[in-house]
Amino acid sequence: MYGKRSVKEQLLTKIEGHSAIIAVIGLGYVGLPLAVAFAERGFPVVGVDVDAAKVAALNRGESYVQDIPSARLAGIRFKVEGRNLEPDTLNLQPSTFNLPLPGTFTATTDYSVLAHCDAAIICVPTPLNKTRDPDVRYIIASGESLAQHIHRGMLVVLESTTYPGTTEELLRPMLQQSGLRVGRDFFLAFSPERINPGDPIYMVENTPKVVGGETAACRDVAVALYAQIIQRIVPVSSTQTAEMVKLLENTFRAVNIALVNETAIMCDKLGIDVWEVVEAAATKPYGFMKFTPGPGVGGHCIPLDPHYLSWKLKTLNYNARFIQLAGEINSDMPRYWVNKVMEALNDAGKPVRGSRVLVLGVAYKKDIDDVRESPALDIIELLQAKGADVRYHDPHVATLSHNNHTLTSEPDLDAALATADCVMVVTDHSSYNWLSVRQRARLVVDTRHVL
Repeated sequence: MYGKRSVKEQLLTKIEGHSAIIAVIGLGYVGLPLAVAFAERGFPVVGVDVDAAKVAALNRGESYVQDIPSARLAGIRFKVEGRNLEPDTLNLQPSTFNLPLPGTFTATTDYSVLAHCDAAIICVPTPLNKTRDPDVRYIIASGESLAQHIHRGMLVVLESTTYPGTTEELLRPMLQQSGLRVGRDFFLAFSPERINPGDPIYMVENTPKVVGGETAACRDVAVALYAQIIQRIVPVSSTQTAEMVKLLENTFRAVNIALVNETAIMCDKLGIDVWEVVEAAATKPYGFMKFTPGPGVGGHCIPLDPHYLSWKLKTLNYNARFIQLAGEINSDMPRYWVNKVMEALNDAGKPVRGSRVLVLGVAYKKDIDDVRESPALDIIELLQAKGADVRYHDPHVATLSHNNHTLTSEPDLDAALATADCVMVVTDHSSYNWLSVRQRARLVVDTRHVL
């Protein structure tokens, strides 16, 4: 007990009064929107990231995340001792670092600020390594840094997607090395991120938030925190349950995308229009959810998250067959569509070697600038391996680096369309004039059914 009130009660009072200092570790597609949402609701927020360039940009009021325009940062400008200062007057050295005032956002590379924070939310990347096993080094690094500064009355929440058991088996022991006990001295929870980049409808505030705690007290505190900025909170019984929720969400999508991708291949062999089949099936008012075929899957979630679950189950001597099969089908779609380009060029009397192929869109989905795990990367690599002269155009991606090659988006789309032997539609950005593409291109392979 702290005086007459418990640690939990004191923290809840700070949260409800918006005086709790919130730290967000990892300022990418997930962390930055979350940090901004808390600051806009009046909380003092500090963002921690190892990338000094990102930190400097944010403290200049410049956003690198498409969903957070720089203009939105203007309302939560960096403040020191109640004075608005211009970015070039700020001294961000650890010894002189100032914590944010209520309703403001501060970015830093200095983890020692966590000693002054009431809540820390971890939003770091969780990629796969070369053997497709979970790479949790960023979670470990964040946990180790937190362990040096954790204090009584602090809430720690992990949002990074990972395998069931990570919070309890990996993060909890690191934090308890301090001698503090979870649920009594500090609080630990898992709440899977549900950021959908480029989505103008579902954002941080109106996307339901699943929350699981290591104890009931942990869950209660985390629920209270997120309830300050999010309309609907969905409490679950444990951190493992919350971790599994995220993996089921994206495994569901991966499996159904694989099913419709394989349906496209089957329809192709049968001489049936798969798009007509999908649209007709979607008229059923129950028992069917519409998924559409495409060039593969991309982004940080669908290509990666199911492998976290598959890896965990292998440690329990279980083979997740659906996940493995879905991964095989989806990862092979770029090859399927490259073969379509080769067939189309062959029908036009041209070999793929030496032909100019223009890839339209390289982001992993429409209207965003994110190329993580984009199927366009594999498509470009496969076409280059076949000897094609590959160019690309994407209004959201100025340059593209992959496998030690750097490409630049074609500056003149009309000229690029006119000079290409084959145009391959990979990402269906809304800004493209598809009628113009049809009129100017000699040959088109359309992976998105926009033409």
